[in-house]
Amino acid sequence: MNPLSSAITVLTAMITPAVLISACGSMILSTSSRLGRVVDRVRALSEKLEEISRPDQQTALTRDRQKAIFQQLDKLTSRARLLQRCMVTFYLSLGAFVATTVAIGIVALLGSPGYTLAPVICGLIGAIFLFYGSVLLIFEARLALSTIHAEMDFVWSVSKKVAPAEIVKGHKTHFVHFRRHN
Repeated sequence: MNPLSSAITVLTAMITPAVLISACGSMILSTSSRLGRVVDRVRALSEKLEEISRPDQQTALTRDRQKAIFQQLDKLTSRARLLQRCMVTFYLSLGAFVATTVAIGIVALLGSPGYTLAPVICGLIGAIFLFYGSVLLIFEARLALSTIHAEMDFVWSVSKKVAPAEIVKGHKTHFVHFRRHN
């Protein structure tokens, strides 16, 4: 094989991990954004809980709101931990794909067929981490959905309590409720 053809083959082989590196970067960026939003939400709810926990404001509605905020904080804490684990996993994947690119270059430079397994192993490790991180994001998304459902259920129940009786009585639900009640 001539040197130009060999160089093109090596560069072509190095492009695949580069695409996966870009995918990891996108996952890291979106996961980081999600984590930031969760942290902001935790801070806002913590402040709200502190604000409504003064002894002079204790009503049945306040206690219901405290309970709802407490439950949301519990789920948000779990979401934050999952997102942190995702970030670590995606960074490990990124590192493995960078190692794959480096290994491809080194194997091409050394020209030794004995080391051709190294880039494959690094690439597989990166793919496994990327897959695992994606699975974690599926769990986090389900947890996020349950948080949204819980918050909407609370808002709806409070709305029915504070709205005038004739409005509540005359209201028809305009949506299909897909959530299971436990």
